[in-house]
This record gives sequence, C-alpha cells and structure tokens, in this order.
Amino acid sequence: MTPRPPAASASAPHAASAPARVATSTPNGIHREDMALVARLVAGDEACFTQLVERLHGPMQRLARTLVRDQAGAQEIVQETWTVVLDSLPRFEGRASLKTWIFRILTNRARTRATRDKRMVPVAWMEDGGADDESAVSPERFHWWGRWTSAPTSFPSASPEDHVLRKEMGTRLLVELDALPQGQRAVVTLRDVDGCSSEEVCEILGINETNQRVLLHRGRARLRAALEQYLRSE
Repeated sequence: MTPRPPAASASAPHAASAPARVATSTPNGIHREDMALVARLVAGDEACFTQLVERLHGPMQRLARTLVRDQAGAQEIVQETWTVVLDSLPRFEGRASLKTWIFRILTNRARTRATRDKRMVPVAWMEDGGADDESAVSPERFHWWGRWTSAPTSFPSASPEDHVLRKEMGTRLLVELDALPQGQRAVVTLRDVDGCSSEEVCEILGINETNQRVLLHRGRARLRAALEQYLRSE
C-alpha cells in the first residue's frame, strides 16, 4: 500500500512540484531546504510526496529489516512510519534532516514493536558497542572515508570470468551482511549502503559516536574477512 500525502488545506496554495532535495543545515542548525519541502508536503503537493517516497522507501525497508528480521514485520513498520510521518509533518522543526527525522521515527516504531512482540532485544543493546571476543582488524586497513587501503587477496580483474565472480561476491556480501550482529548490520547498512553520515547514524539509532565507530569497524572487518576467505576458496 502506497502512503498518501496530507490533503491541502483550503487556505494553503498548491506549491509547484520540484524534485525532493537533500537539505543542508544553516549555522543555526535549521535545515532550510527540508523546511521548504515539508511546507509543500503539508500543502498537499502529491508530486513532491511521490518523489520523497521513491527516494526513501527502499532505504527505510533496508533499515527495518536490520531491526526486525521477518520481511512482513519490516514492511508493516515502514507503513506505520509513513503514517506517523504524514501525521507529524506539520510539527517538523528542521533540527535534523528530513531523512534523519523519518529514519528516527522508523527506529522508534521498531523499538515499540520489538518490546510488544519480543521479536528482538530492544535497540538499547547497541550501547554495548557490539563487544565480543572477535579479533579486531587494524583501522589502518581502511581509509578514513571507509574504503579499503588495499584490495582483498586476489581481487578479480575485469575479464568476463571475473565479472561473474564479482557478481557472486556481491551476493555473498549481502548474505554476510544479513548475518552480522544486529548493531553492526544496522550501522553498516546505514553508512555503506545508504550513505548516511556518522552523525546521522548516531541520531537515527540513538547511539553515541564511539559506539557507532566501533560497530562500523567490527562490521566492516567481518565483511572483509568473509570476502577474503571466499576469494581464497576460489
């Protein structure tokens, strides 16, 4: 079911449609472009709302799947989130980006559902930083922006055979991503799949920067180790 935008009020003019844009915050922390976008949504701009759904619905589903493992439950959370978003748009203050604000609502809905259905440990478990007995991979193996400083062992070339191997590796990585501990899976998905900043991830998941960094590092390390093991077996 596709969510519907709020109806325009009789006194509100219908804003001209334009692509939904990523907002940049001003020195006082207000996301001006998102505030303008929300004004158009509240005014009933259906084209604007359709573009917003097209941009965020997929990432929202990915995030929901990291918090609730069954597909049906994740889809319900996304639909519930859109309902809350539509009801709450007039109260959006622009202190965070619209994307972050929506993702935070989704996380809160997942928490509520988890507590009610006991399908997962409450999201507060992320506060432990994902600590376990696994060996850490040196941060020097990653650039500051998250890319590896060197390719994994025997990283394939551009031949047709290696193109097939790359696709197989991509499928393998998705399997390994889904197998990560919940905190690592959520942070890696937000950072490396959906391109969120560390600040956005902390806001969305309600964790501090240290925990975000540890979870991201451990998740990336596990994925790299799995990929290298896969390549050595080929």
